[in-house]
Amino acid sequence: MSKGVISKDEDYSQWFNDLIIKSDMAEYSPVRGCMIIKPYGYSIWEKIQATLDKMFKDTGHVNAYFPLLIPKSFFSKEASHVDGFAKECAVVTHYRLKNDGEGQIVVDPEAQLEEELIIRPTSETIIWNTYRGWIQSYRDLPILVNQWANVMRWEMRTRLFLRTSEFLWQEGHTAHATSEEAIAETEQMLDVYAEFAENWMALPVVKGRKTANERFAGALDTYCIEALMQDGKALQAGTSHFLGQNFAKAFDVKFTTRDNKQDFVWATSWGVSTRLIGALIMAHSDDAGLVLPPKLAPIQVVVVPIYKHQEELDAITEYVKGLTKELRAKDISVKFDNRDTHRPGAKFAEYELKGVPLRVAIGSRDMQNGTVELARRDTKTKETVQQDGLVNTIANLLEEIQTNIYTKASIFRAENTTEVDTYEEFKRMLDEQPGFISAHWDGTSETEQKIKDETKATIRCIPLNNKQEEGKCILTGKPSTQRVLFARAY
Repeated sequence: MSKGVISKDEDYSQWFNDLIIKSDMAEYSPVRGCMIIKPYGYSIWEKIQATLDKMFKDTGHVNAYFPLLIPKSFFSKEASHVDGFAKECAVVTHYRLKNDGEGQIVVDPEAQLEEELIIRPTSETIIWNTYRGWIQSYRDLPILVNQWANVMRWEMRTRLFLRTSEFLWQEGHTAHATSEEAIAETEQMLDVYAEFAENWMALPVVKGRKTANERFAGALDTYCIEALMQDGKALQAGTSHFLGQNFAKAFDVKFTTRDNKQDFVWATSWGVSTRLIGALIMAHSDDAGLVLPPKLAPIQVVVVPIYKHQEELDAITEYVKGLTKELRAKDISVKFDNRDTHRPGAKFAEYELKGVPLRVAIGSRDMQNGTVELARRDTKTKETVQQDGLVNTIANLLEEIQTNIYTKASIFRAENTTEVDTYEEFKRMLDEQPGFISAHWDGTSETEQKIKDETKATIRCIPLNNKQEEGKCILTGKPSTQRVLFARAY
């Protein structure tokens, strides 16, 4: 990375921030806590969006869009929901500005709204108010809707991509005739998120359920995928919520069942956000820059010509035209960087910083010998290969890079997941070897909160398909039947 940038081992937080800025992914907005996602960063979000959107549609979901502004009265209808978001809500109180006659623009006091509006922190309330008009009978169910949107949560401590006051996300909101259908939907979408994280982000995740303390506000059950970052902190990468009938009761959404009875609708919601880009950076990158899995890299292959004369560049360019056409036919994104304003070494450093998975260098001698030089971003290794069969070589290498990045992250997680049986060992491991800590817990919210207050570690999840194991809670010594995953987290 460029001179003056802190190593991730020296200051992980600063390293993360520097990397985002210097790789041209995002920058700070004039509004505190918000960010401007630049084209390179946004192109990663577009790939995330396109992939997930297809996965959602393949599971029967359709997209819709609901208003950004929500009447404040809607939030008071579901008590636990409003309690969960009240401190983060941005409120619109007026609809007009005016000139005060002294050159200052002020809020017009005569333009106060009759009812204040909340800029959506999430959309359950506006959507369930809408669903009341869409649902009368079991024939209207299920409703399987997703929306791609921005939301506002007025965060006190913000960090680019990980926690910003405004962020982009998708939120699914489904309605069902039975609890069984809703629970199946919740679990299905958790599986979709886990598949995406592992197969596209090259990010190993633990699927689990949140404790009551950590559930989404208004949910009966929250499922999650949890990932481990290189500094040993956990990151919640996606959540899927079984909402029961809470929102249907709050907004009086009833339907006539097959038995000709009236019942409240069963609900789910689920979402991931631009936080996933933060996860990509923190899970894989190094002191030289981004390390991007090929499936989500904006540029999968960059070709850099090395030449002295225009005739040499012309010959290389003609070859690259054919190579580019063949690569794009295989749906491999490629960039030919023939800028004459930058030397090859500067280009190499730029694409290393930006995490381009594979670099192809071609010089005049390569053209004579029928070879190219390939440089992998993940291993920083180089090799000279034949131009014959190069497209297949590149395609195979990209698959190998994707697998290698996942394998490296999996090994890191395994090496930083520790079982402990005492509270002293628990506290020592949090400081000496941060990561996932598997430990027994007595199942009470009081114990969970005390551990959090004393150590800043939370129960990230109760892993699904957890093995049953007799033990004693690390804090109270009370009986426990399974281990849960603790970590300090973002």
